[in-house]
Amino acid sequence: MEIVLNYLKDNLENYLEELKEYLKIPSVSALPAHKDDMLRCAEFASKKLKDAGMNEVKIFPTEGHPIVYGEWLEKPGKPTVLIYGHYDVQPVDPLNLWKNPPFDPVISDGKIWARGANDNKGQHFVHVKAVEAFFKTLNELPLNVKFILEGEEEVGSESLVKFLKQQKELLKCDTVLISDTSMYAKGVPTITYGLRGLLYMEVEVVGPDKDLHSGSFGGAVANPINELAKIISKLHDQNGRVTVPNFYKNVLKLSKKERENFKALKLSDKQYAKEVGVKELQGEKGFSTLERLWARPTLDCNGIIGGFTDEGAKTVLPSKVTAKISMRLIPDQDPVKIAKEFSRYVKSLAPKSVKVDVRTLHYGYGVVVPIESKAIAAGATAVSKAFGKKTFFTREGGSIPVVVDFVNQLKAPAVLMGLGLDSDDIHSPNEHFLVENFEKGLYASALFIDEFSRS
Repeated sequence: MEIVLNYLKDNLENYLEELKEYLKIPSVSALPAHKDDMLRCAEFASKKLKDAGMNEVKIFPTEGHPIVYGEWLEKPGKPTVLIYGHYDVQPVDPLNLWKNPPFDPVISDGKIWARGANDNKGQHFVHVKAVEAFFKTLNELPLNVKFILEGEEEVGSESLVKFLKQQKELLKCDTVLISDTSMYAKGVPTITYGLRGLLYMEVEVVGPDKDLHSGSFGGAVANPINELAKIISKLHDQNGRVTVPNFYKNVLKLSKKERENFKALKLSDKQYAKEVGVKELQGEKGFSTLERLWARPTLDCNGIIGGFTDEGAKTVLPSKVTAKISMRLIPDQDPVKIAKEFSRYVKSLAPKSVKVDVRTLHYGYGVVVPIESKAIAAGATAVSKAFGKKTFFTREGGSIPVVVDFVNQLKAPAVLMGLGLDSDDIHSPNEHFLVENFEKGLYASALFIDEFSRS
């Protein structure tokens, strides 16, 4: 392994220059104007896989953006790793807040600045280069490798979900290696083993058949905004628990070891509150902040639309009002069942003076990968050696639906080897990625390949 790691170290500057070329391509999947850029980026990624030593590389067209696939399967009897990444990036607006043009990469202050630097070009590029280093030094890999790079992660991965169902044999593997999460803190090697699911609902409350004057009708006709506010106020009890019937019925409980791992992270509630700009934290009683963030379900109102919202005053009783409500779910909660329970409960809270319609917008399941799996163990050893510290195991409060699809469709554990930081502004102006994390990510990837080949 020494020769591989030394090769990676000696070629760091070359890799950064190659990454800059990757980052210059404005592969914004959400905007039709960038359709040609998406194809150009897929072609760039496919060339890099060929250069890295993959002996079979193909670009699969989809109804959306192309999927890039590569493989090297010359080690029969050895494990197969499927490495996932996405080459699409978020839109860049507001452009005026960027210190440098978003698609003109700059390295300064020990960071590479550009859209996609962290999310996700920088993170998955380390695996491409780590694989290449084995071929440049040893002329082979110690196990089998497949790559799948998609162009729709930022818009829902619709084409990839279909591809997974259709190409299970092609993508068959022993583990999926993904670097698209964050480290717990700077310099702290982290393996994420759990993700919350998501249920996103829309609640519409309708009163009169048109907007009414609040002076002429106020006090006699129900105000949909007032009634919606009452409904929302009843979705939690005084202890911060969600009141939807059967909401907690199938929540997967934390093990003793998991609780010990969370405590070992020593999160300061006071410091966390300061970082997010509030005087104190709030949530479900009886659980620590990390437990509430990672291992407990939540319900939040994300927005309310209705009535008069412009500057000035307009005395109106709105005809209708809509609320966007999301729920972060824990394995083994079923979003389909909870959506039905939520709908029934919300309608039961409404008076006869208004009509309520509840719609499901989208949902995804949560997932927890057993820490004891060989793949997780190999990942933990690899990042620990690369960063020179003990690896911490965390869950993620957000959702990465494609991870659940990988686990369910391929029946293989996912190793979430995050290399970025929550402070890297991945969806904001001035996205960046620590050069140190890029470098150590190269070593971690190579070490994982070596470790897992012997599992």
